[in-house]
Amino acid sequence: EQKIVCAYLGRLRKIIKQEKRRTQIKISGVEIDDFPCGPSGFELVAGFCYNGGRVRLSASNVSLLHCSAVFLGMTDKVRSGNLLSQTEDFLEGMLDWPLPDVVSCLKTCDSFFPYADSLGLLQKLVSGLLVKIAGGRCNSADNSSASSPSSSPFDDQESPRSKLRFSFSSSKPGGRVEWWFDDLVRLSPLAIEMLVKTLGSYGSENNSLTLTRFLLHYLNKHKNWVRHKSELPSRVYSGLADTAIHGVILGGRVAFSYRGLLWVFRVLCGFGPTKACEEELERMIGESLDEARLDDLLVCGNGGGGGSVYDVDLVIRLVRIFVNSMNQNQSQKMRRVVRVIDEYLREISPDHNLNMPKFVEVAESLPKSARDSFDGVYRAIDIYLEVSFLILHFEYSRPATSNC
Repeated sequence: EQKIVCAYLGRLRKIIKQEKRRTQIKISGVEIDDFPCGPSGFELVAGFCYNGGRVRLSASNVSLLHCSAVFLGMTDKVRSGNLLSQTEDFLEGMLDWPLPDVVSCLKTCDSFFPYADSLGLLQKLVSGLLVKIAGGRCNSADNSSASSPSSSPFDDQESPRSKLRFSFSSSKPGGRVEWWFDDLVRLSPLAIEMLVKTLGSYGSENNSLTLTRFLLHYLNKHKNWVRHKSELPSRVYSGLADTAIHGVILGGRVAFSYRGLLWVFRVLCGFGPTKACEEELERMIGESLDEARLDDLLVCGNGGGGGSVYDVDLVIRLVRIFVNSMNQNQSQKMRRVVRVIDEYLREISPDHNLNMPKFVEVAESLPKSARDSFDGVYRAIDIYLEVSFLILHFEYSRPATSNC
């Protein structure tokens, strides 16, 4: 068996020769330390060797075989037509593959990502991916002059005011979904990070609405997955969230409706963006608080506000941002905010987990001069006190339990 395998594996042949010189005895087994491609990679390599140097290459196995071949020294110097040259030839035809195949090829690198990166394979695949997307964009363009073959698929050709506005509906988050968005959703956050950095659009360098829309689509698809996969690299997701926020800030209210901004906030804040980016997004939302409706403010709580059902602290911050951005000629906007905050107070008042200081803080977040009437506040207080009384009555009326 050693003879069959050693006919193709230069690294193994070298190890066996060294061991024979050292021990002068027949070797029954050899350990290959730090093999990056795991048992599945070695199984494919063994199949190649026992099949006389033949293997059916595909987009789903070529990355694994290529990295295995490099590590094991399966070059043409060891045997003509060896595995490395076969995988290299196969990868050269990447530009003829359909986009899902390029994505699959990149996806299979997840388990040996650092090694594939060190070989330059990831950069080759990411570049091929961008070429395929750009080519598809050119082919789908109504006017062949609208995009040149050398242009990036993330270049925004339109003027800012002609870009599609990112809105929100309960059934579909909004924003145009490009033909390639769902294919790339399968990729790991590390692969997406590499793609964004290849474009030179990472973090504050993001000036593409198309890339921003893709990142929002990608992170929205991953949000439930991340909640159950705490071992995933949070730093990478945080960086992608920051990149998306920078794009949203650049697009501003020209590209994003108010409800769109709130949807963006709900999606991205679950990925741990930096405090500076989160505050900037809150500033955009807070300054347009007069456009909010009650259900816009009913963001699920995260432990703040005494463990309340809704994120009361967020609403308090948004109100303060709005008040600080106001001038004397915007009384109509202030009245709209007063109305929605009074509705919000009535909505949160039955929440028995909401403590009194936090309830009062919401009520006092607007200046007294903003209200013509305090009827809305009084109604909310009545509900809050009634619920609190009922809870106390229930607690005191329960029979005492014995600790025996």
